[in-house]
Amino acid sequence: MEETLIEQIVIYSTVILFCLIIVFIYLRKQRKESKKVEAKIIIAKQEGLYEPISLHPVIDEGSCIRTGACVAACPEKDIIGIKDGKATTINASRCIGHGACFHACPTQAIMLCIGTEKRGVELPHINQNFETNVNGMFIAGELGGMGLIKNSVEQGRQAVENLAKTLRKAHQATYDLVIVGAGPAGISASLMAKKLNLKFLTLEQDTLGGTVFTFPRQKIVMTSAMDLPLYGKVKLFETSKPALLDLWNAALSKNEITIKENTKVEAITPENGYFTIETLQGEHITAKTVLLAIGRRGSPRKLGVSGEMQEKVAYRLLEPEDIKGKDIMVVGGGDSAIESALLLADQNKVTISYRSENFSRIKPKNKEKITEAIASGLVNVLYNSNPTSINKSSVTLATAMPGEELEIKNDLVYIFAGGELPIQFLQKAGIHITKKFGEAILKHEN
Repeated sequence: MEETLIEQIVIYSTVILFCLIIVFIYLRKQRKESKKVEAKIIIAKQEGLYEPISLHPVIDEGSCIRTGACVAACPEKDIIGIKDGKATTINASRCIGHGACFHACPTQAIMLCIGTEKRGVELPHINQNFETNVNGMFIAGELGGMGLIKNSVEQGRQAVENLAKTLRKAHQATYDLVIVGAGPAGISASLMAKKLNLKFLTLEQDTLGGTVFTFPRQKIVMTSAMDLPLYGKVKLFETSKPALLDLWNAALSKNEITIKENTKVEAITPENGYFTIETLQGEHITAKTVLLAIGRRGSPRKLGVSGEMQEKVAYRLLEPEDIKGKDIMVVGGGDSAIESALLLADQNKVTISYRSENFSRIKPKNKEKITEAIASGLVNVLYNSNPTSINKSSVTLATAMPGEELEIKNDLVYIFAGGELPIQFLQKAGIHITKKFGEAILKHEN
């Protein structure tokens, strides 16, 4: 009896010791991972990547149970990590707002917000149905704060579904719906409008694809699946611009939808229960409802320097493979600037002029590629510099040294300084513009 008791004590003691060892190893591993995340946060703060610049996750630590699902779901690198047993943001400025972490969290501890307490972002006012303060006028996609292609496609579909629920067929307008913009949101909206048998018209100031069309040919534009109305779910992994445009063309052609391209909308005026849409070409189109899917870029932001109106200056790169043997200046430090510089560097001499001291707003893959290109001498970067004049065969740059200027030999200049939100156009239509300071764009409903 006494031996049995001793044996039981030994067994229980062994089990307890084994459990304690497992817990010790687990906690030690967690402490190591937490220190790694803490070190990454310190680096992110030093490089200016910690503070978000657009849509980003905000984590409720009280609801977080540290499953790590958000970290695993994020297709980007080191946006979220686990520190002291809770999820936390690391390189928040690199977040592109795809919402994978939001959907993966089992306790709904994450919401997607725009702006911060210090840095506001101007956005048009829309409700949960994507309707603006102007009855019958809706917004979907990048203009409303959702820039990722997949999210824009989903919003275009939902917006048309919502407006169709309250749409009265008996009206005096020519169309039930006019969709302005044929980017991801506009294409999805067009397909949904066709599915719901709406009488609609889609207008695009440039060509099919909107902003996506202006991307370089080799740029990877899609890395996740999307569900297109009347076409189905499409699995896409590192899809290029031509492949995505071919897909959209196929979906539209299959459903006999024609986009009216090269038609710029100048004004939208509410009157007598419907809208009059005026185009640059002098057309007056009437519609009961309007969906704006025009993106946030609006017009390319100019530098405002002498010589900027020359033919050698461009604000987008379409066919980099056709440009060879040139001295090229790329102005900017965002993803578009870096990707364009890398595409041009194989066949040209490329210099990047960037006003800051490091690239703090680019994706991890782009950061790795540009670092390698700089180290190998493929690309020359002039940090803390700004063009002051664009000359016939050179570009003059101001540097961080007071009074110092550099003159760089040059054949072509590509400027990627972002775009200007079409505030006047929106306000003229009656839409309220508000500045968001850390407000939730996407959150779980209790």
